[in-house]
Amino acid sequence: MKPDQLDLLTTTGAPALHPDGSRLAVAATRADFRADAYVGQLWEIGLDGERRRLTRGFRDTSPRYSPDGSVLVFLRAAPAGKPQLFAVRAAGGEVVQLTDQPLGVGHFDISPDSTTIVFCARVPEQGRYGTTDGITPGLEDPRLITGYKYRMNGLGYTTDKRSQVFTVGIPDIDAEPYIAAVGRAAEGRQRDTGDTGDTGDAEHNGDTGDAGDAEHDCDTGDAGEHPGLPVATQLTTADADHLEPVFSADGQRIVFTASLGPDADTTLVSDLHVMGLDGGDTRQLTNQGGDTRLGCSAPRPSADGAWLFFLASDLSPTGLDFVARNTALYVMRTDDPGSVTRLTDPETVDVGDVQEIVADGPDSALVVNRSRGSGELLRVTSSTHAETLVTGPAVVTGAASNAGTVVVSFTDPSTAGDVAVVEDGSLRRLTDFSAPLRHDTRIGELQERTYAAPDGNPVHGWVVLPEGDGPHPVLLVIHGGPFAQYGWGYFDEAQVYAASGYAVLLCNPRGAAGYGQAHGRVIKEAMGTVDLDDVLAYLEGALAEFGTMDAERLGIMGGSYGGYLTAWTIAHDHRFQAAIVERGYLDPPSFVGSSDIGWFFSEAYTGNDPARVEEQNPFARIGNVRTPALVIHSEEDLRCPIEQAQRYYTALKKQGVETELLVFPGETHELSRSGSPWHRRQRFDHILRWWARHLPTTSNPGTGTMAART
Repeated sequence: MKPDQLDLLTTTGAPALHPDGSRLAVAATRADFRADAYVGQLWEIGLDGERRRLTRGFRDTSPRYSPDGSVLVFLRAAPAGKPQLFAVRAAGGEVVQLTDQPLGVGHFDISPDSTTIVFCARVPEQGRYGTTDGITPGLEDPRLITGYKYRMNGLGYTTDKRSQVFTVGIPDIDAEPYIAAVGRAAEGRQRDTGDTGDTGDAEHNGDTGDAGDAEHDCDTGDAGEHPGLPVATQLTTADADHLEPVFSADGQRIVFTASLGPDADTTLVSDLHVMGLDGGDTRQLTNQGGDTRLGCSAPRPSADGAWLFFLASDLSPTGLDFVARNTALYVMRTDDPGSVTRLTDPETVDVGDVQEIVADGPDSALVVNRSRGSGELLRVTSSTHAETLVTGPAVVTGAASNAGTVVVSFTDPSTAGDVAVVEDGSLRRLTDFSAPLRHDTRIGELQERTYAAPDGNPVHGWVVLPEGDGPHPVLLVIHGGPFAQYGWGYFDEAQVYAASGYAVLLCNPRGAAGYGQAHGRVIKEAMGTVDLDDVLAYLEGALAEFGTMDAERLGIMGGSYGGYLTAWTIAHDHRFQAAIVERGYLDPPSFVGSSDIGWFFSEAYTGNDPARVEEQNPFARIGNVRTPALVIHSEEDLRCPIEQAQRYYTALKKQGVETELLVFPGETHELSRSGSPWHRRQRFDHILRWWARHLPTTSNPGTGTMAART
């Protein structure tokens, strides 16, 4: 794969299975260089593999069928716009817009009687985010910060646009469309109603006042600034983010997650709450005493309504011990919220990578387990019985279940995203969105290998070789996290580098996810110790096995924690001809005050004893670096703020080490995964340019040319 072929990567969202189990809907999304954005539509897929494009929006995602099967609700975003709720007849037809929230709509759910949608949306403070004409971002009022939690990577400030819960009725999809009054009709309307066109602040702020029967009847009349749309009712107002709302199985209550306790700003604890359909009678369901404090998410009622499943991580009595904590599946009886039971063992099972629970059968749920590079699909019952439905060299990214049928979206070594039916423990593929990728590119084989570290620890990972006999220069590529994993899914980074003539090494050192909590927690207050041993052992093991690798031409690179371990490695080991340090966690002390998660993350991993922190700090060892290093960062990265890169680059330059600083405007910590298509392409171009300078290959000879922006 070449950088200009990113538009061949089509990914699939979680599928929606029709209630009768006969067909599914799925969003297929790809990068588009012409739009410099991600575009895609919804597809209807029959279980026989027949498919048709169901919508034709710019970016349509997150389909969900109404329980009666008549309507398909989804999110649609216009170019540079925010996602809004739309609906269409399940059989197809003209789409109907349901919302026009100023900052867009997030998670949503449909009531069991198929009449109402509950959703969350961020509500901006008046005078911010374009809510007042003439007040641009640079002219907004100052923000007074009093807590730790006030911004988030990719989102920016959060306390002035809290996520709140709303409901909106599903209108008659076949009703007469709204026609705006013009001319004499508009004048007559103003005389008859006294409407001056001034809607005041009530609707803008989400205050619907006394909606009477209008909302109940899904009256779309002239809704102020949003004529023709159903009236949405805001149910929550607390100064906190209200997330993941779902209806109870009987449709009489709404369950959501939020951190509403007195220590919400100083811990990572979050709870499930339940409220009435009018937003009243709110009760907390979790963390009802005891030593265990949970970070709860993803509530989902069982199909029979007797149980409420949810995900949670044990944060210890402090509410802050998040390091390498596996996420477990929990359940409580709906008639006895105090009866919380943990259904999976967090020492060995981690169901937090895909933050979604699928109701399946009367009292069972489907979840995805992160294990040794795969994403396994598990069925777990309320009695703790667990069954593995899908395992092996693939990563399940979403699932749905209805009428005895289970379908999944997935990625594997040669598939960026497709949909399959689960049959007898295997996947029967229904789509082939990656056919152009396989046709137009060479996909390097993922060769699974395990090599021993000096203390005998097995280091698991993969090798991707380029074409030809070699000897090939080698790139040791380190993942972020650190509690993350490389796996069996299609990985554009490895394929781009292999196509350019490099042997690529991907491994999961200690500190990574997928191998149990002990494997992940061993680097707590010991970063740069056994994790460094592991990545170097993997390199040495591969060099010893593969004669096609050139042991004298080595490169090392990584992002986030991978940037940390790259910087740490080149301060201790000088065998590499060059390095790339991307969006790195490079100076723990300054990270504490500048990162969106710095107030808890850094000290949890390194401790807070200054001497011990210095022993794990790449910046404290930067004087030892001699390896040429390209430093890559994004201007709007709040996770690893750009000052980490700027100071690292400047220090290298002052001590005479060859270095460059590549800065991407408008991008966040997620540049390499979801940055603009052109920026992702340019990032690859610069990476290959750097490697061509220090490790040239026949496929990447270093012409110095950059892809033209056409």
